[in-house]
Amino acid sequence: MTSGCVVPRGDLLELLDDVRDAIPGELDDAQDVLDHRDEVIAKAEQQAKHLVDEARTEAERLLASARSEAQRMVDAGRHEYDEYVERGRAEAERFEIEGQAAYDRAVAEARDEQARIVSDAEIVRAAHAESARIIDEGNAEADRLRADCDAYVDGKLADFEDLLDRTLRTVSKGRNQLGGPVLGSNGRSIGGRVPIERSFRK
Repeated sequence: MTSGCVVPRGDLLELLDDVRDAIPGELDDAQDVLDHRDEVIAKAEQQAKHLVDEARTEAERLLASARSEAQRMVDAGRHEYDEYVERGRAEAERFEIEGQAAYDRAVAEARDEQARIVSDAEIVRAAHAESARIIDEGNAEADRLRADCDAYVDGKLADFEDLLDRTLRTVSKGRNQLGGPVLGSNGRSIGGRVPIERSFRK
């Protein structure tokens, strides 16, 4: 019943062994990490650089693919435009030929009719009036055919312009998503390029 206490040495050593065995192995691992901190940091930096390089390579691949698709769409649009123009020219030539033929027929018919009734003054005056009417109708028909041709070509050119606008918007959207400059409807850049590293940090 004193303040001092005597513990058997063997029992104390066994207790110390039990305490040592109870310490988690993670403490040793943590000490290893602390001992190799610089090596761990270097490996992490190397891995981060590798990920950035892979991301940059993938971004460049996507940008090249977008450019290739845009060029294909532009080429297709140019080809369709050429077809529209060629078709419009063919239609214009056909309308012009038909109008000229109608005009020539009307003039010939008017002249024949005028020659046939030339002996009668009243009939001659009527023939003149009818001839003028037919000629006017022929001219009006030719003008109408030309106007129809112009409207047809203008409509096709408007369709092509709309196709080009949609193509440029698609390209601009793709490049904007990849960090490239944004293109206006006139094909000019309206924004700067965002560095790839910055976009991936965000």
